[in-house]
Amino acid sequence: MTNEQNLAAIERAVACFNDPQRRERYFDLYANDVVLHGFPPDLPPGVAGAKAFFTAFWSAFPDACLRGEDLVVGEAERIAIRYTIEGTHRGPFASVPATGKKITLTGQTILRFASGKCVERWNAADLLGLLQQLGAVAA
Repeated sequence: MTNEQNLAAIERAVACFNDPQRRERYFDLYANDVVLHGFPPDLPPGVAGAKAFFTAFWSAFPDACLRGEDLVVGEAERIAIRYTIEGTHRGPFASVPATGKKITLTGQTILRFASGKCVERWNAADLLGLLQQLGAVAA
């Protein structure tokens, strides 16, 4: 697959992430055996781990909206993205009950593609900042 096709796959995934009616299609981005780095260690392996994480995230932040800030195409079918997610805390997240607070979560991710699917993802998100916004951790 070309980098243009991989970028198109990311654009489709972002559109699905932002549309509660199509969120299940977000997972089309991932290979079944995708390797996730920088996610909670207790997740199941593969796409099941991505589904477990994002389903819980969307439950906590049902209006979550993902925006890609920078997209950098690298070598060996790697794409790096700096992103921002905004939403409202409507359900439990990381043992924090719903607060109704608006949040902004920033992060960076690198996705490695093979045959048009993400087969490996490295993620670094400001979860401490998110917990501070929710009042779970002192600023």
